[in-house]
Amino acid sequence: MHKGRIGLVVLSLLLSVSMMLSACGSSANTGANDAGNSGGNNASPGSEDQASGNTADSGGEKVNLSFWTLFDGGDGNNMQALIDEFNKTHPDIQVKNTKLVWGEYYTKLITAVGSGSGPDIGISHTSRLPDLIDQGVVTELDDAAEAAGVDWSSYNQNLLNATVVDDKHYAVPIDTHPFIMFYNKKLLRDAGLLGEDGKPVLEQSADGFVQFLAALKEKLPAKVTPFALSNSNDDPYRLWWALYSQLGGNDIISDDLQTAAIDKEKGAQAADYIQKLYTNGYIKKNDPDFYKNFQSGTAAIMMTGVWATGTWESTKGLEFGAMPIPKFYGQEATWGDSHTIILPVTKNEDPAKRKAAMIFADWIAENGQVWAKAGHIPSKPSVLEKQEFKDLPYRSDYAAVASTVKFNKPSTKNWQIRDNASFKLLNEVWANKMTPAEAMDRLEAAVQKVLDE
Repeated sequence: MHKGRIGLVVLSLLLSVSMMLSACGSSANTGANDAGNSGGNNASPGSEDQASGNTADSGGEKVNLSFWTLFDGGDGNNMQALIDEFNKTHPDIQVKNTKLVWGEYYTKLITAVGSGSGPDIGISHTSRLPDLIDQGVVTELDDAAEAAGVDWSSYNQNLLNATVVDDKHYAVPIDTHPFIMFYNKKLLRDAGLLGEDGKPVLEQSADGFVQFLAALKEKLPAKVTPFALSNSNDDPYRLWWALYSQLGGNDIISDDLQTAAIDKEKGAQAADYIQKLYTNGYIKKNDPDFYKNFQSGTAAIMMTGVWATGTWESTKGLEFGAMPIPKFYGQEATWGDSHTIILPVTKNEDPAKRKAAMIFADWIAENGQVWAKAGHIPSKPSVLEKQEFKDLPYRSDYAAVASTVKFNKPSTKNWQIRDNASFKLLNEVWANKMTPAEAMDRLEAAVQKVLDE
């Protein structure tokens, strides 16, 4: 289980903690992220849907499982409600939830596993799985999944495939939290760009989106920002990744994970498109808080992760809608990540505990209508058909995005590439200090440098 490598983990984790703090949330000054503080509604299990899912017997004797999570806010409340319901409906399996601080979670998990004191069950983002696998922190799940009767075909295959490495399942996805578009219905109505169906009147193309923004800029007051987006780092990068993927761009590293493989022409095309959104004034320059810009009703649209849904729902007087980002180019695609349930390495690798843990993980995924309250898209398509999910506003409007999220290849260098190469160079493009073509040339070299380290 790579025990010799775990002793080196803490040092590498300390170097990456700062990168993780911005992994799935919005810009630092918003305070909103998918791992907590999401503002989602709290769950109240009890419907007939709630007890659905894998109810296979754990094997006879009562099994007690320790579960480490990184959720706070609405996410934390929803997960605890799910655990409580599971414990009530599965008296032979009892799960105890230990909530860790999000920014400390991965460091503590890896350290605990290395010392033999880790939990039976844990949480991982899909984007973190390659590191945890490489460091010998997580186990593959196929034996336990078979014992528990888990049907892998019941999951969204796009989300599931992102957790499969070397043909082995390493995690149970319970959601995806992708990059989507929010819009202010009142402002679009004032501009004559809101249809009778309550959705934007918007042609699904690169030119159509620019025409849409131009009309907003022309018809709305000067104080209104047509498109609220950060000027640096996460969200403009997510938009670039989405457009690059829609153009058919391959991952920026090769299949063997050793060589930079960016399609520079498509990367430059995507970057050029976004750069012009800034230089033509559709996105406010030096916006100190683009979340607040949208939340206060002074931005017509914004793009960020689905975790913002709960924030907008709790904002008094904000009449908003949510939808997938437009299809700018040849295929639908967007950025996204997922929360998954993992089985960390333990001293005994107790088969009864592993089976019980998989029963629990599959049950959580099956009851994703509760987990969706904070904005996430459930990992099982069957959940989308439950009335309890359909009764949640907004979620069904973007649920299909789960199948169009473009995940990175499972490289341990993805975080370094993102923060030390992609962010750094693309930020120069957004500031109009570097041409898109030059940025792609330099990005190719920067990616290779990271891979060679």
